Amino acid sequence: MARNVISAEEAVKLIRDGDTIATSGFGGYGQPEDMCYHIGEAFKSTGHPRGLTLVHSSGQCNFVGERGIGNLAQEGLLKRTIGGHWRTSAAMVKLATEGKIEAYNLPQGIISHLYRDIAAGKPGTISHVGLKTFADPRLEGGKLNSITKEDIVQLLEINGREWLLYKAFPINVSIIRATTADAAGNLTVEKEGAYMELLAMTQAAKNSGGIVIAQVERVIDEMHPNAWLVKVPGILVDAIVVADPSRHWLNFGADFDPNFVGQRVSATEAMHPFPMSERKIVCRRAAMEIKHKSIINLGVGMPDGIATVAHEEGIGGEMTLTVEAGAFGGVPGKDFYFGGAMNPDMFIDQSAMFDFYDGGGLDLAFLGFGQIDSQGDVNASKFSSQIAGAGGFINISQNSKELVFCGTFTAGGLKLGTSDGTLRILNEGAHRKFVKELEQVTFSGEYARKHGQNVMYVTERAVFKLGPNGLTLIEIAPGVDLEKDVLALMDFKPEVAKNLKLMDSRIFQDELMGLSKQVVD
Repeated sequence: MARNVISAEEAVKLIRDGDTIATSGFGGYGQPEDMCYHIGEAFKSTGHPRGLTLVHSSGQCNFVGERGIGNLAQEGLLKRTIGGHWRTSAAMVKLATEGKIEAYNLPQGIISHLYRDIAAGKPGTISHVGLKTFADPRLEGGKLNSITKEDIVQLLEINGREWLLYKAFPINVSIIRATTADAAGNLTVEKEGAYMELLAMTQAAKNSGGIVIAQVERVIDEMHPNAWLVKVPGILVDAIVVADPSRHWLNFGADFDPNFVGQRVSATEAMHPFPMSERKIVCRRAAMEIKHKSIINLGVGMPDGIATVAHEEGIGGEMTLTVEAGAFGGVPGKDFYFGGAMNPDMFIDQSAMFDFYDGGGLDLAFLGFGQIDSQGDVNASKFSSQIAGAGGFINISQNSKELVFCGTFTAGGLKLGTSDGTLRILNEGAHRKFVKELEQVTFSGEYARKHGQNVMYVTERAVFKLGPNGLTLIEIAPGVDLEKDVLALMDFKPEVAKNLKLMDSRIFQDELMGLSKQVVD
């Protein structure tokens, strides 16, 4: 039997009041549900542990209920949360919006890198990521409510260039998840959908003088026969908890799926095409920007339909899709499968993926949007009392060589029709997305212009480009009226290109577009 195997209840007692704990996971992938459940239950029955600071790089809940970090979303249990993504946990968002906890949202890649820098004894993570966005201390410094006072992001100037310092802090407890612990406590992840930052989290806790608790599916009595498969050495693990099977699954959508852990390959043709809709129209126009051998990231929601369109059109093989959690190749999962990939070529650590992203490795990224202003700034992270969080959005949007934002022109009841290659607005959406002032800046058009980034904004009826003076309208859908259906529904007047074009009529027809003949180097 592996050493240091204890019950979840015993493991919870290792956590002291006031500790800073870090939990692994991306959605349900790699999320230590059994440990989070028992921490929540211990607090309900004993009032301890209490006053914790929770750190997590990715969203780790299932949007509703108390799964994932939702188990920890109890007043008194938490004092502070520093999260990369918030929207998946309604209970955590409620604590933040009601001022019951101190709350920060930092870019997902920054938190992932912070674990490494904490482990290395550095003062923090120095990065350009977040400049001119809400993470910048000149705007909000990542703070999400009025009770959050401490400045954990600092503006620096090095060699005449601006940088942000995301300050380091000790990690007292890292709670991670793996598949198997061997006789020495070495951990392997053969049934997990992503590596995320397991080793960095482990090293951050140990080098902070803290402890590591690992939730696993099973333990074996012998040493693992293949050292190449070990992701965390047992010498760094203080406690091993064999999880209740009902709280140890692949993700929030499946107990297990071999397609998402590299154990089986299924035909991508099995992906279900979707019928003509505003989503398909946007994804078709966006897919026209794919070039031969592009390395791409697809955001969650609207953009993930681009993979389906690409495979319908026979150009899926023209690109390599990546997922910030660490998957290279394959097809990114949707809904509760988001964060993993079907038929991945390989997995790398999440922190390594963000090294690649932050350094400009992406050729093209497709991301969603909630609001856009005249300068091309985008809000995708906060809407009234609804805190979505940035996730990897800032890392990806600031650093991709080319960037395409995807979304409908209006929201709330929008209904469309198509006929003979034209678009008809059957019912206009109630909410405008092109607004005078954003509720939060998640992407800075000023920053993009300064760095020569090629940025487009694709909707079902209009296509814009980021120009020297801000937003420029370059295409409209055949069948829509420029004044009535576009300009009148914007809170500002964009620049209109002198050679304003019609969107390709093939976008609005049921037949395939023939994109396989157009993808070029």
